[in-house]
Amino acid sequence: MKARNGLLLLAVVLISALPLWFYQPADGEVAFAGSDDKAQQQISQLAPNYQPWFKPLLTPASPEIASLLFALQAALGAGVIGYWLGCAVTRQRLKAEFSENHPDFAVDRKNGTKTDQPDAD
Repeated sequence: MKARNGLLLLAVVLISALPLWFYQPADGEVAFAGSDDKAQQQISQLAPNYQPWFKPLLTPASPEIASLLFALQAALGAGVIGYWLGCAVTRQRLKAEFSENHPDFAVDRKNGTKTDQPDAD
């Protein structure tokens, strides 16, 4: 079983790394340029007199800072999604445990309402 997992891990690494290793940019093309740069090139070819409607509020001082801000934005988004997912899974697990331990207060999982009311004895 461990050998199979190791082979799967190796396959994932190779599938991810080999295209990056063998990529050769064409003459005049920047390796791994972003889609924004390619879009600007296409717009300048199709409509040379095009003027942007808006200007950025903040222009990063260098490409490294722009990359840092993009990475921070991605990390923040991943953190928010991970936190939400963790809360949702934990909430479902706690509801299931509570329903098992307290059958008189069974909760309908679709709408969160109580299905059975305890006897008022």
